[in-house]
Amino acid sequence: MADTLRERVTGRVLTDEPLGPLTTFRVGGAADVFVEAETINDLVAVGQQGLPIAIVGRGSNLLVSDTGFRGIAVKLGRGFRVHEQTDNGLRLGAAVYLPAGARLTARLGLTGFEYAAEIPATFGGAVRMNAGAHDACIADVLTAASIVDLQSGTVRRVTTDQLGYAYRHSSLGPLDVVTGGELALAKGDPAAVADRIRAYLEWRRTNQPPGRSAGSVFVNPPGDAAGRLIEEVGAKGLRVGGAEVSTVHANFIVASADATAADVWTLIRRVQDLVAERCNVSLQPEVRFLGDFS
Repeated sequence: MADTLRERVTGRVLTDEPLGPLTTFRVGGAADVFVEAETINDLVAVGQQGLPIAIVGRGSNLLVSDTGFRGIAVKLGRGFRVHEQTDNGLRLGAAVYLPAGARLTARLGLTGFEYAAEIPATFGGAVRMNAGAHDACIADVLTAASIVDLQSGTVRRVTTDQLGYAYRHSSLGPLDVVTGGELALAKGDPAAVADRIRAYLEWRRTNQPPGRSAGSVFVNPPGDAAGRLIEEVGAKGLRVGGAEVSTVHANFIVASADATAADVWTLIRRVQDLVAERCNVSLQPEVRFLGDFS
């Protein structure tokens, strides 16, 4: 399969490539085949192989099984790390790192995207999950996105109201790959935009734990906060192997250098069980799981 892809893909094609280092947890096994796609045609070629496919992105909300992934893992390369100022704001490629995109708006004197500076994700991943912070989210500024359906090979442009956005959710299917999108941003003073970005980054350093984590592990339930519930049941500081519920913010799990994916997964399940038992609330993971955790 890798040999077939090398004949058709302009980007890198590797076998038995470790995925853990591509995630912020930095745990997990290898993918059978790894493709760094540089063009839309690369993505279409991957979709034609008939194997399970996983989009890796920045890996900031991804937990890969210790046994790895039996299929093709795809990461968007430099060909999707592009930007262009528009009359209405900014057009970003899906591989643009959100903090870099936020800093770009400061240089261009555009406002409305400052909060993205503290979200360690790619633009494509943020569009898929409607990422946000401080009561702002992608749905507030996105006007349209470009999508490749890996199953059919079709390319389409969708408007924001066609994405079915809700809190940390979109209607995109598992084989829909975001390749770029357009943001409606207002004109702003570059210095003032840069100051707001610095303030968001300082807030993150003060209120969120350092180390290997995937940010918020659970989606906040309606009218409540996952971190508050986890703290209420006494799970703050709970450990399984090398994984620990952060003592700084209870909705974060931090992995030590010797942690395994099984440690993190087991801890997530234990926290879910505790909150369900004592608070009658079913916490839903914001983290995606890739591979076999049975």
